[in-house]
Amino acid sequence: MEPRLVILSRGPELYSTRRLATEAEKTGWIVDIVDPLALTIVVDEEGGRVFHKGWPVQCEAVLPRIGYSITRRGVAIVRQFEQMGVIVLNSSQGIIRSRDKLVACQMMAERRVPVPITAHVGAWEDTDRAVRRVGGTPCVVKSTEGTHGSGVFLINSFQQARQLVYQMLERGMRPLVQEYIEESHGSDVRALVVGGEVVASMRRKAHGSEFRSNFHLGGSVSKVELTDEQKEIAVTATETLGLELAGVDMLESQRGPLVLEVNSSPGLEGIESSTRINVAAKVAERITSIYESLPNLETLADDLDVGVGSERSQGTS
Repeated sequence: MEPRLVILSRGPELYSTRRLATEAEKTGWIVDIVDPLALTIVVDEEGGRVFHKGWPVQCEAVLPRIGYSITRRGVAIVRQFEQMGVIVLNSSQGIIRSRDKLVACQMMAERRVPVPITAHVGAWEDTDRAVRRVGGTPCVVKSTEGTHGSGVFLINSFQQARQLVYQMLERGMRPLVQEYIEESHGSDVRALVVGGEVVASMRRKAHGSEFRSNFHLGGSVSKVELTDEQKEIAVTATETLGLELAGVDMLESQRGPLVLEVNSSPGLEGIESSTRINVAAKVAERITSIYESLPNLETLADDLDVGVGSERSQGTS
């Protein structure tokens, strides 16, 4: 019986979702793309189940593509699948860690993964001290949560920094003040890590005077060969946060590579187009490898003289 993979995604038409589904099907998976917000969790004394339109979701593996705006709800769904013993790429804890830039920075620093000097500001009166600690202005002020470069600002004066930090705190945001790496202005490199290995890498460059290099902001991408040091840093950062699949963004500074962010739902369009590497196939191969390393359910059932439940063949509706 072919194994079933559920891709949790709100956008079945998105490039990354389509590519992952296509390559998984090529490796023998039956693939269902399901909106995580359309799923229902029922928790009981047996541990709980996940339902979709009235039917229990039965699958061997789950691939979360959880956006920032639904992190809390999406992580709850992922955690329930984990409790059901389903293969999950990535784990709920890995997603949570990667989404909080302060937590991710703390964890990586503990493992001696190089990161830009970063200060978490809890009161606007501490802004000047934080700015001086990261090397003065210009500096970067950002929210602990955000994606595609949103909530990230290049600040050129102490007054600007104080005003922005004050406004962010007033809105319930958690501001970070971060060192500005001048030599890396408008440019970074992304390493795509799958199963503890860098499978592809690209350089991203911002358009015009924009200092954020995100592909979704109109930046250009090109293939780049990483150094052994960059590869090692990318893999260590991914493992530190407990992720199987990640896009690791690094700045190239005078003191070496610095990890800017680790993305647990990296987009594939830019890196596949620039490198001509089939990254989606690498992800599908990793899921298959994990699945094939598990004990065979039918063999296990024969050994125990029990039957394998027929519910699994029902799948999602």
